[in-house]
Amino acid sequence: MAIQKTLLAAVVALAVASPVRADIKVVVPYAAGGTADMMARLLASGLQPKLGETVIIENRGGAGGALGNEVVARAASDGKTILIANMGSHIIVPMVRPPVGYDHLKAFEPVMMIGAVPSLMVIRPDIPAKTLPELIAWAKTGNKLTFGSAGNANTMHVSGELLNAEAGIKAVHVPYRGVGPAMNDLLGGHLDVIIADIPALLPHARSGKMRALALFASERSPLAPDVPTTKELGFSDLMMENWYGVLVPAGTPRDAVARLEKAALDVVTTSPVKEQLADVNVLGVKDQAGFKARLDRDFTYWGPAIKKLGITAD
Repeated sequence: MAIQKTLLAAVVALAVASPVRADIKVVVPYAAGGTADMMARLLASGLQPKLGETVIIENRGGAGGALGNEVVARAASDGKTILIANMGSHIIVPMVRPPVGYDHLKAFEPVMMIGAVPSLMVIRPDIPAKTLPELIAWAKTGNKLTFGSAGNANTMHVSGELLNAEAGIKAVHVPYRGVGPAMNDLLGGHLDVIIADIPALLPHARSGKMRALALFASERSPLAPDVPTTKELGFSDLMMENWYGVLVPAGTPRDAVARLEKAALDVVTTSPVKEQLADVNVLGVKDQAGFKARLDRDFTYWGPAIKKLGITAD
């Protein structure tokens, strides 16, 4: 895919251009290779020439994103440390595993949102169900279902529990260390369901190795126009999209935030990055005000929802 070629070029460029000391550090709260890491590298490759400063990526995975969050929360408020967050790491994880020593709600300043991507639900192709209603009916006749996630308390976990609640079934959660191991088990016939970012699952769905049943969204994706949405299927509350955004430590000077906001917006709204994000269905860029409104809405909504679903970090 075009985005993969661009990411490779970005990695090479950053590796060549970056000395030991960096002017700006971009912290990714996950291991290299995931969607958040992709967003960070696309952004960093564009920020470097726009800001005229050296930019490096630092992957600080662990605890569902909590370790990377803490690195940035405790960093100097000088505009030189940036966090690439997503809905799982920044909203869900702090709710089920509150950080020690700082207030998550007050520790960060939003800069901009790169975009959001809907979640796709796939199943093993040997399961007889061809649609989501058929899968629900199959599960209700006594067939046991399992759903995988990249660990407890992330968007994949929440999506599976939402499915249980809305469909009235009891699919068993199986946590993994990442989406990759979960996909391997589904491909191997050892797992039944995965609900994750559409770019990660779509290649396998297109090849027939997984069967796509529904997009957890209100509108169909141009990447999978034949896959119905949960809203179409009558599950208007069965929604999940994972956004990716840029934040800095609270207290960062307003002019530094504004400078980063302008540069980041320029990167993601102009060619070729704009097209590369669209290629993987990451859409809906927002400026600082729009991102702040989204964060406020998500914190308000997901707090009670997660408690109702009984999701914990254990």
